[in-house]
Amino acid sequence: MVGEALLISRLGKRQLRIPASTLTTCLRYSTAPQKPTLGPTTPYAHSKPPPPPQTWLASQLKQNPAALKVFLGFTRLLGYGSKKQVAGRRAYLMYERLCAVRPDEEREFWQGECHLPPTFQSWFTVTNLHVWLLTARLRALPKAEAQNHIQALIDHFFLDVEERVRAVLQPASPKSTPEAATSSSTSSSSEDSSPSTFYTVANSGPNKTRPKGKAPERLVTRQMKILKEQWAGLGMSLDLALIKGDAEMAGAVWRNFLGGRGARGIVYPSSLSSDGAQTYFRRSVNLVGGKVESVANIDAKGLEAEEARDDGSGVHDYAPAEAGKYVKYPELMEDMVSYIRRELTRLEGLSDADLTGPGVMGREGDGLEKLRFGRVRGGSS
Repeated sequence: MVGEALLISRLGKRQLRIPASTLTTCLRYSTAPQKPTLGPTTPYAHSKPPPPPQTWLASQLKQNPAALKVFLGFTRLLGYGSKKQVAGRRAYLMYERLCAVRPDEEREFWQGECHLPPTFQSWFTVTNLHVWLLTARLRALPKAEAQNHIQALIDHFFLDVEERVRAVLQPASPKSTPEAATSSSTSSSSEDSSPSTFYTVANSGPNKTRPKGKAPERLVTRQMKILKEQWAGLGMSLDLALIKGDAEMAGAVWRNFLGGRGARGIVYPSSLSSDGAQTYFRRSVNLVGGKVESVANIDAKGLEAEEARDDGSGVHDYAPAEAGKYVKYPELMEDMVSYIRRELTRLEGLSDADLTGPGVMGREGDGLEKLRFGRVRGGSS
């Protein structure tokens, strides 16, 4: 009972309307539904992240080439210079510098145009898209290289996701990590996760009371299974769209990035009954099943009752007074489909060497600038 109450109070869950072959659901971690506070609409300028502070050992090795040569030879004996290890470190930098930063880089588009709520689920969905874009190109590498890079990229993705899930379920105390708890508009994350202002954490902030102990492992495991379903579902939906065409891809965009709003029709102010009995709230429900909700329970309650239940995700059909927002949907879907196609074409034009880098220990980050994603609107940044 305590675990379920904790889950309901901190995690908003939401199911995506993915085709029946994809077995996917959607979970949203959310604070109370509210409109995101966005800054001015200004083009995002990519800037190279500052280098990490140099360790004592690194400074000593740089000053002594002979010692550096001996040290590198020793690490090779331990396997750190193997192709698999180098590919793993390359994939980590690709994820950290190319994928994990994308939600924050275009927060105005995702939250202001697509109306994704400032939740961890929204961050996961956007990041998942860019992991898939890289994965689609990595598949074209020779089999061994493709396997090493793809597996490492997905591993780093889910390791970071798990750390963020724990931060959402159990925010860090400001006494242990002062920088992790600032205002309620800043997310809490572990020391190894890239900080993000894209989503909020319900119990973060100096004036919030934090439960004692760590996040229950049962809840963490359950959420990770849900997120794995989402990862597989989005990937299969986009893979199918590559084969079937832009109409299929537009449908995948609508389900995953526009919340599947309007799936059961659009309610206009003129559609409301005079006595006000018509409900204003309706959300899309995934009838495929999965880890979030049981189809049997939905059958028992009735689909309409489930659609009228607020799951706390912040994603639901627009109110009748906001029906005009649906007018932008064709344009938004076109922008997203064009962006995905454009980035796939750009990555296809890069050589395998551009993708994998020099393959030398210590130079795993070389050439990542060529892989940077452009803007959703307006092409390259």
